[in-house]
Amino acid sequence: MPYQNHYNLADSVISHLDTVVSAIPDPFLQSKYVGFVAVTVVAVFELAIKDIFIEFSEKKHKVLGTYTRSQFERINGRIKIPIIRDEYCKNFGVKYSTSFKSKLDKAEVHYLRVQKKSIKNSYNNLLEWRHEFAHAGRIPTHVTYHEVTQSYTAGKEVIRCLAEAMIR
Repeated sequence: MPYQNHYNLADSVISHLDTVVSAIPDPFLQSKYVGFVAVTVVAVFELAIKDIFIEFSEKKHKVLGTYTRSQFERINGRIKIPIIRDEYCKNFGVKYSTSFKSKLDKAEVHYLRVQKKSIKNSYNNLLEWRHEFAHAGRIPTHVTYHEVTQSYTAGKEVIRCLAEAMIR
């Protein structure tokens, strides 16, 4: 399955919530949806990352694909950029880790120039907001609904860079 197919889940949730949230005049009440979006988005990112590594591994060798699939069943939120780069990519060879870092750095500069937003910070913020909501039981009050959806769009660039780096 192409990793982008997982985005359909988050995209449909966000599309629905956009209509709900836009009808709420109070920004405080709008922020109540931030946690739900962050949880959904991070789950989608986890699935996409798993698919990228499993697809890469299966193309290399059937046994490697089977092993990788079993290892990534336990990913459970361990998708911070340094973990992806220094653990997951590096397990397949330093060249993949280096390629991911290079592609991510280039994408960061481009996105900052064009969108005035950091893809790395956006991605990391989503992970923090999800953690705050799912594990600490707090609704992130310092972020708006619009910011979390913009961060999702920017965060997709991190996943795209990973997919481009993990090509034989």
